[in-house]
Amino acid sequence: MLSRVAENLYWMTRYMERAEDTSRLINAVTLMSLDMPEDVQLGWDVLIKIAGLDQEFFENYQEANEYSVMRFLIRDEKNPSSIYSCITQARENTRTFREVLPWECWEWVNELYLYTRNNLGGDLSRKRRYEVLQAVIRRRQSIVGLLAGTMSRDATFQFLRLGRNMERADMTSRILDVSCAVIPPHTEAESSPYSDLAWMNILKALSAYQMYRRYVSVHADGARVLEFMFKNREFPRAINHCLVEIWEVLHQLPHPEPVLAAVRDAMESLETADTTALASDGLHEFSDSLQQRLSRINNLLITHYFKLTTSIKTKDIAA
Repeated sequence: MLSRVAENLYWMTRYMERAEDTSRLINAVTLMSLDMPEDVQLGWDVLIKIAGLDQEFFENYQEANEYSVMRFLIRDEKNPSSIYSCITQARENTRTFREVLPWECWEWVNELYLYTRNNLGGDLSRKRRYEVLQAVIRRRQSIVGLLAGTMSRDATFQFLRLGRNMERADMTSRILDVSCAVIPPHTEAESSPYSDLAWMNILKALSAYQMYRRYVSVHADGARVLEFMFKNREFPRAINHCLVEIWEVLHQLPHPEPVLAAVRDAMESLETADTTALASDGLHEFSDSLQQRLSRINNLLITHYFKLTTSIKTKDIAA
């Protein structure tokens, strides 16, 4: 496979996953803001800080209120990581190599693009915004199902799989990081009903609530939520599962040793993490270090398999 095609496949699924997970991130904060006591206020600038886009945001906006942050993350074309920008870029990537994908894929990606173009503009109410972003998530999930159900497990599929799991691991860590903004950093907060509600909303945003209840507990306390979402190898949105998927893909590619070493380092950091301590304090710093490890994996992938890449793409993933 040409490195150019492999790179486009990789970024196509990264952009699609980023659009979906940004929708999940926004919905997580929206749900928590609706459940907050009246005396608790959530700063909307938390979202852009967690997304790593605060510098880009304040270059274009003066105040981080709900309207400006939502516009920046959802529709602003000056933000290359906005939902609309990501879907637009994924659509362009899909268009350029339609011949290696199922023919329905282009139609479904284009349908998703048309839906976002027609429904993400204007001043969306919180209820309407939640409904539209849920529809984006469902449409994106249908594309994942299409690719999983109709593609041979060849190099084309493996690079799609690689991009999806790289982005998912990164964005899951950012969604979990939302808890730092809404849960006080004290151990006793873990037993409060409000803390449990916040963790429950994070699980729901990750479509993880039912599986967590089935395999862990009916109570969504921070330590066990982090244990499940960091270390579980069976749940598809758990970070450790994503790294295992990346590990398996790399074993099907030539000369993966340097990248495998970086993946092993990220997996070891998860295995040794004290989730009880992180639920009380230090989660933001741990998430930052994990994102740096994922960025290193990405850079090694570029060096070993893509070689030619633009500075814009490198900046996007390093954010």
